[in-house]
Amino acid sequence: GRELARGWDLPVFGGLARVGRRERQRGLSRSERRANVRGAFTVRGEAPRRLVLVDDVYTTGATVSVAATELRRVGATVIDVVTFARAVRG
Repeated sequence: GRELARGWDLPVFGGLARVGRRERQRGLSRSERRANVRGAFTVRGEAPRRLVLVDDVYTTGATVSVAATELRRVGATVIDVVTFARAVRG
């Protein structure tokens, strides 16, 4: 995310952080993924009103959804998401 921000000349909000250890998401069902990431993030400080959330792989959206919920809780109103890969089931 930091490299993208630098390339796009955007500020970085460093207040989103993972809390504790979680089971790897790989191989988990949609509902298991959602349960696994529930409570996985905390936010320090007030989030910018608009921001871009960067995730490496989008599978079910569970991680992005939980992170976005926490960011909205502290002030974000517009959250765009950038991912580098979309998992496709064969």
